[in-house]
Amino acid sequence: MPILLKRDNGIAHVTLDRPERRNALTVADFAQLRDIFDEIAVTGADRAVLITGAGKGFCAGADLGDGLPTEHPSTVMRPINDAFRALHRLPQPAVAAVHGAAFGAGMSLALGCDLVIAADDAVFSQIFVRRGLSPDTGSSWLLPRIVGLHTAKRLALLGDTITAAQAQTLGIVTEVTTTDRLTETATAYARRLADGPPIALALTKRLLDAASTTGFDEALEAETAAVAVNVATADMAEAFTAFAEKRPPIFRGR
Repeated sequence: MPILLKRDNGIAHVTLDRPERRNALTVADFAQLRDIFDEIAVTGADRAVLITGAGKGFCAGADLGDGLPTEHPSTVMRPINDAFRALHRLPQPAVAAVHGAAFGAGMSLALGCDLVIAADDAVFSQIFVRRGLSPDTGSSWLLPRIVGLHTAKRLALLGDTITAAQAQTLGIVTEVTTTDRLTETATAYARRLADGPPIALALTKRLLDAASTTGFDEALEAETAAVAVNVATADMAEAFTAFAEKRPPIFRGR
């Protein structure tokens, strides 16, 4: 299978496994990715998601090695868009562990995650324009929200390749580490998230994702609704008990 799913104590490891194609994904691969994200979303035992690529790169984007598909673009893009929609809608926090190339849809996959840990050999590109295309897979929505409008235009209009260090400066990358420590570092972030309070984390993601399209008054109301949910959870009671007892809390997602 071109995409592997492995579970380890609350972390759902999603590995793009087409190293011979630098993990470029076909339409069928994107459909499988959508199904995996949909499955994770409703699996309570999955507390965090870690997305990686096998071999020497994260994801070189859509696989166009055999040329453009002959179907209408709206038909081709439907399962691809569904994969990125499913990633965006994940209640669990997602971490991308990026090494090598994250180009086109591969960069979109990283942008769609909540945290991006990059090896020092990672490179990112909105390569679409260099292929005679405009951005897709959510990049036109995600990129300006992360780096600002004019920087997003520079990256998308020129299609330049940027390093991991440059991506960190722009706010795309959370932390840069060495290639040999990438898995360890990214897994440590995923572990912290998996050990956190799932309900509060899901609500936090929802509030922040809505921030750019929500007015201040609406944000206050949404926050209040989230507080009402949180105070009714056993996890919040556990947090206060653990604080009083001077021990780490054990969150169970209820």
